[in-house]
Amino acid sequence: MDRRESIRSLVLGSLAGSILFESCTDDHTEELVDKIWEYQYGRNPQELEVDHQLLKEQFFESSEIQMITTLSELILPPTPQGTIQQAKVPEFIEFMAKDYPPFQLTIRGGLMWLNNYCNRAYGTNFISSTVQHQKQLLDQIAYPDPNVKQQKFEVNFFSLMRNLVVTGYFTSQVGIKELGYVGNIPNLWDGVPDDVLEKHGFSYDDWSDKFHDPSKSSEIAEWDEDGHLIS
Repeated sequence: MDRRESIRSLVLGSLAGSILFESCTDDHTEELVDKIWEYQYGRNPQELEVDHQLLKEQFFESSEIQMITTLSELILPPTPQGTIQQAKVPEFIEFMAKDYPPFQLTIRGGLMWLNNYCNRAYGTNFISSTVQHQKQLLDQIAYPDPNVKQQKFEVNFFSLMRNLVVTGYFTSQVGIKELGYVGNIPNLWDGVPDDVLEKHGFSYDDWSDKFHDPSKSSEIAEWDEDGHLIS
């Protein structure tokens, strides 16, 4: 099982809420046009107003967004099923940084740490480093030390980014489609099995098609005194 499949399995097991973040509030001003990420459902008017406020100002600079995109692709590499850009993961992380300000210092500081490390080790910034060097660096901060209570800053940074990337991807339309998650959908009932009906001396006659018509699923069935379905 590869890394993406492992993450996919974890998300399927925790989709009900263990990895999702709660919404917080903040005030911002100027509208973004091409980098908007927003909730598409389940928002009351007050929450929508907060969302729209948050979407009016950009927190990360374009160079930081580029780093976030590169880092996100290393965490969840593109596949034929979907990409980080298609799922608007950088926009999601931008939104979360504004929605929950405590994320800001950790993410921005972590991006600076990546650049400083690459500059010292490879003589270049994180984005310009080779993929091999990028992965070697991330391997050093990808695993928290279970023997220490206080993890290093860079380890906490990567843990936060990993959670945001996975959450942003697998709660998007692209990610949900990749999971194969269809949510709660009504089933079509074929009615009582024929052998059970026959055992009790009943039959549906020509009414079986009624069970296959979703438009009539809210209708209440009526039966005559002999147990026959009449509507």
